[in-house]
Amino acid sequence: MTAVCVMVLGTTSGAGKSWLTTALCRHYARQGLKVAPFKAQNMSNNARVVAGPDGAYGEIGSAQFFQALAANAVPEVRMNPLLLKPEADTHSQVVLMGQVSQALSEMPWRGRSLHVWPQIAAALDALREENDVVVIEGAGSPAEINLHGSDIVNMRVALHAQARCLLVTDIDRGGAFAHLYGTWALLPPDEQALIRGFVLNKFRGDATLLAPAPQMLQDLTSVPVVATLPMWWQHGLPEEDGVFDDKTRANGAVQKTIAVIAWPRISNLDEFQPLKNVPGLRLVWARTPADCAGADWIVLPGSKATSADLAWLRAQGLDRAVAAHAALGGAVLGVCGGLQVLGEALIDPHGIDGNAPGLGLLPLVTRFDLQKTVCHTESRFGALTGPWAALSGVTAAGYEIHHGQTTQHPAMAAGGDVAREVLPDGLGWQNAQGNVLGVYLHGLFEDPRVLHALFGASAPTLDSVFDGLADFIERHVEPGVLDQLIQP
Repeated sequence: MTAVCVMVLGTTSGAGKSWLTTALCRHYARQGLKVAPFKAQNMSNNARVVAGPDGAYGEIGSAQFFQALAANAVPEVRMNPLLLKPEADTHSQVVLMGQVSQALSEMPWRGRSLHVWPQIAAALDALREENDVVVIEGAGSPAEINLHGSDIVNMRVALHAQARCLLVTDIDRGGAFAHLYGTWALLPPDEQALIRGFVLNKFRGDATLLAPAPQMLQDLTSVPVVATLPMWWQHGLPEEDGVFDDKTRANGAVQKTIAVIAWPRISNLDEFQPLKNVPGLRLVWARTPADCAGADWIVLPGSKATSADLAWLRAQGLDRAVAAHAALGGAVLGVCGGLQVLGEALIDPHGIDGNAPGLGLLPLVTRFDLQKTVCHTESRFGALTGPWAALSGVTAAGYEIHHGQTTQHPAMAAGGDVAREVLPDGLGWQNAQGNVLGVYLHGLFEDPRVLHALFGASAPTLDSVFDGLADFIERHVEPGVLDQLIQP
């Protein structure tokens, strides 16, 4: 039997589609059903390495990766067939079925949908044949009327799958009922008919005070409000996009402060979510030198445009802040693009990222290759010194997504200035003083062995987070609604 499709649409970006989709995946999986997530097109620099159809590794958005885990499914490229990774305000790298497509990356936005829809539809149809329920996430708003004709991620998907749709809005922003009604009203009748319920997300206060608005909205649309979800700051699921630092607080008395550089093209920031849950650790997203003041560690994260983010770093004066911190013996960690920035130079013979001088905190040079490294990796740290000594001998699992290949700077090495290779195959380097560490391995802090070695602590498991999300919606969605959505 072909799977029933439940779809989560939103009135805006940030309304709560991703986490609600994740919660639904776990809810239906707990009913003993075979469940898979799906998002036709995602725009995010947060990506994960998953299985591709030919056995090769590919990339999908992190949100679909976590949704698959919540569904007790193996993450794979069909769950997010099209991934757009922004490299500038007007350009994105296009990843189709897990692989970078240069041709699609160079194609105009509106012309792309004709070429990619057949593969998107085929991926969704295959998942429907193999599962009992497919939980689909939309993107942005389905009522972007300027994009409706070339839509491949919202109502075109909903119509193709005859999905039972929930429309979620962020009531904390204000105007929630107008957002819900306006979105519904801008859809043609056949698409309006797919909307089964409205969801008010991030509500603070007494829900009875909303009356009579929910009933008035139902009178206008014939669609009921099926859930009013209270504000929940620390559900434990990584944010999909952007840096949400307003509510970052330490768990208990602050014992260590970690400043993560929040440059414009930050990638894979979700890998730092476990740090937010470590007792006594305060995580700060740094955009100015003042944000780094008093930090015990400064972390340079991944970047989708390393040279451009390095230029931004210098324009903010953060290069001097990082250098001053390192000169005083402060711990500095670079991850992937951050590792590249810590070296002496970025060399780009193929026009992939750009040439630039690095910060010079590690005697390394990075060359950008045409071939992109995308793989899962497990590796064992060698002997480390200084603030990173606790990682000595620790085996860590993670993933790699990078064009750059980093090696010793030949002239500096000839003069005796040599970085210590602390992970094999050029995956990790440490300076002679021991306080600066660079690694290509994403996901270090998601490995319990690393968390325990560095902090003597553990963070909540993803399974406990997923169960918490499912418990939450089961408490707050009107009785019977979740079951009705999947009835034949």
